[in-house]
Amino acid sequence: MTNCHQLKMLAVDGKLRLTDVTDPEILLRLIQSVPSPKAEPTNLWLAKVGYERMQEMVDPARSLNRTRETWQKHGRSEKWIQQRMMGQETTY
Repeated sequence: MTNCHQLKMLAVDGKLRLTDVTDPEILLRLIQSVPSPKAEPTNLWLAKVGYERMQEMVDPARSLNRTRETWQKHGRSEKWIQQRMMGQETTY
C-alpha cells in the first residue's frame, strides 16, 4: 500500500479522522486483486470498459458516438452537440 496516503476526512460522528486514500487507478487495481464475490461486478465492469476502449482505439468513431450519447443523456441540445463536435465555441 505504498501508493496510499492519509487525509483527515469527516467521520459519521462529526470528527476528522485520518483515512487511507489513493487515486482511482490504484483503487481499481486493488479491487481487481480482491478475491471476493463482492468485487466481481466491478471486475466485470472494468473488463467491459477496457474492451470498449480497445475497440475505440481501432475505430475512433465509436468514441465519438459514445461522447454524443453522453452529452444527449446530460440534456445537451443537438445544436450544442454539433458545435462541440465541430470544435466551435459554444455559449451557455
